[in-house]
Amino acid sequence: MAPEKPVVAVTCTAPVNIAVIKYWGKRDEDLVLPINSSLSVTLHQDQLKTTTTAAISKDFTEDRIWLNGREEDVEQPRLQACLREIRRLARKRRSAGDEDPAALGLSYKVHVASVNNFPTAAGLASSAAGYACLAYTLAQVYGVESDLSEVARRGSGSACRSLYGGFVEWQMGERADGKDSIARQVAPESHWPELRVLILVVSAEKKLTGSTAGMRTSVETSPLLRFRAESVVPARMAEMARCVRERDFPGFAQLTMKDSNQFHATCLDTFPPISYLSDTSRRVVHLVHRFNAHHGQTKVAYTFDAGPNAVVFALHDTVPEFVAAVRHCFPPESNGDKFLKGLPVPPVPLSDELKAVLDVDPTPGGVKYIIATQVGPGPQILEDPHAHLLGPDGLPKPA
Repeated sequence: MAPEKPVVAVTCTAPVNIAVIKYWGKRDEDLVLPINSSLSVTLHQDQLKTTTTAAISKDFTEDRIWLNGREEDVEQPRLQACLREIRRLARKRRSAGDEDPAALGLSYKVHVASVNNFPTAAGLASSAAGYACLAYTLAQVYGVESDLSEVARRGSGSACRSLYGGFVEWQMGERADGKDSIARQVAPESHWPELRVLILVVSAEKKLTGSTAGMRTSVETSPLLRFRAESVVPARMAEMARCVRERDFPGFAQLTMKDSNQFHATCLDTFPPISYLSDTSRRVVHLVHRFNAHHGQTKVAYTFDAGPNAVVFALHDTVPEFVAAVRHCFPPESNGDKFLKGLPVPPVPLSDELKAVLDVDPTPGGVKYIIATQVGPGPQILEDPHAHLLGPDGLPKPA
């Protein structure tokens, strides 16, 4: 008989997603059930991803987790909720008589190491990628094959949308137990190849109000939020799905901007009010509307999550001119060569007409850098053993 492997390890990657119909507010805090459905775009992992290794061994004495090289408290409630849920699903599968070798490790403790290839504090939905990656990787290690929406969602609501590539809806569901609050792909990443995404990173500082606390206060105090969830979002979900299916960029772009604006309006309607946008964020909004007016059509769209960074959607042939407009309004301070990261964007000159329309006093350094990316696939398993973040001893490999 072959000797038992001392450590079983799996490494996976998962993407960041950006909601174009926003999720804000829970109807159940424990189960992380939303008061409205949402729809997102999965970004490409070449630019933004979380990589996670999970390892189990009969020699491990406790569950442990490392994030970006630092050991974290494994007792965090949301982390525990994910672990419990995965182990519950694994037990369920095992009692169904599935003698999968992975199920043998059910009693084993797990070591997890996770790294992001983008700045975590920059307000770039790192928890969505992180918990989607955790759920997906643990599922491989423990031999779980069911829908992972519930596992990822218990970590971070929007994480369930990062379990798929392309365009994804998170259906709010009706049931009290949340079993029907799941993510579903609306269209795959190959569906709209011309779509591009620019992330304008304006500030990497920690926000004053975290999303979880912000949502709770909004649900308690904002009548506008209630109206949005009940009377506005359902029709917007249907309309956004249509825009995606038909690749209707002007429709997609306008609805994306309107929904972002309404989400931030509900934050201002919260008491005390919450403001996630900065002066630079508002200047980007102004720039986008001026740019579109100059062209006489909607060629770019912004959306903002619970933070000041702008995420801009455009078709690929619009990107060079828009990047030039951003450079004009927010001249890079010193990192001219590092200002643009990700997909290459050819430099183009800005017309004098557009400069006149933009009519701005430049704000040097207002935008720190731009990440150019596109729509991408869902979680991936890395087969190369060199990709593991944990060594054979189950501890993080030295950087």
